[in-house]
Amino acid sequence: MIMIRRIGSYTVCFGESPVIVGYGAAVGKREAEGPLGKEFEKVFYDSRAGQKTWEKAEARFQQEAFMSAMEKAGVRSEDIDYIFAGDLLNQIISSSYSMRSFGIPYLGQYGACSTIAQGLIMAAFAVGGGAARTAGVVTSSHFCTAERQYRYPLEYGGVRPQTSQWTVTGAGSAIISQSGTGVKIRHATVGRITDMGVTDLNNMGAAMAPAAAGTLKEYFRDTGTDGNDYDAVFTGDLGQVGTDIFLELMSDEGYDLKRKHMDCGLMIYDRSTQDVHAGGSGCGCGASVLCGKLLPDLLSGKLHNILFMATGALMSPTSSQQGESIPSIAHLVNLTSD
Repeated sequence: MIMIRRIGSYTVCFGESPVIVGYGAAVGKREAEGPLGKEFEKVFYDSRAGQKTWEKAEARFQQEAFMSAMEKAGVRSEDIDYIFAGDLLNQIISSSYSMRSFGIPYLGQYGACSTIAQGLIMAAFAVGGGAARTAGVVTSSHFCTAERQYRYPLEYGGVRPQTSQWTVTGAGSAIISQSGTGVKIRHATVGRITDMGVTDLNNMGAAMAPAAAGTLKEYFRDTGTDGNDYDAVFTGDLGQVGTDIFLELMSDEGYDLKRKHMDCGLMIYDRSTQDVHAGGSGCGCGASVLCGKLLPDLLSGKLHNILFMATGALMSPTSSQQGESIPSIAHLVNLTSD
């Protein structure tokens, strides 16, 4: 039985770590044209993925990523005790529609762009606590569905400011088990909601950076470690604006992460040749980079011990229209190759 032990104020340690035994990622055309294009095993060059609507297309992305993860894990849907799934859309419809055909006990998740880390933590709790032998995680985002819901119809042709980020069209999925060969989840820190009063929907990096800094500082304090103890610290989708703020906030606390930090929103696109402004964002950003690049690098030995922290802006179209600020969250998992 895997033991879950709380250390410090906000962090848990898994005695015999849950194992990520399978993973999969599916992305769209723009993502395949970026620096990580060759890392993604499934690419849809049609943004509708052969479906009638973008929302159905996003569900298809999830299905492809999840089936790829199951294939690598050598499991079938009936072997999975729970699936933790989420996305950006109202009532997380992409997840419920994508998972309805698999017949797996379903727990919908909403952490905005932090959903992949939230799902991994929930799955690790279920597996580590003995409630599940095997659990699945899947999340996604789609540029067209997100723009339609949160900002303007694509037909409107609104001008995007340089602080804005491009919602990644993609999905990532992982299968977590009590035993097996794969990447281990060693520690997890659940973040607290942080709100610094940012109201601009086109500057989510500024809204999310303080949450990322807060969660990472708590993790370092709880574990007695710092950036030098890890190969790298990856954030999910701060983009360039959020990254600059995050690094400054960490520096103010005495942590110099300039040589250790990488942001998935900056890794997935080439900002010099792709018109994505401040970088990538969305549930599918951190999820596709984690499942397409980072997990394979851990398994191959390119990486050994990393921190992966996905950040989320917890607003809705309604709250934004009412002039509310953007609450943010960041969840962290410590992943190792042994």
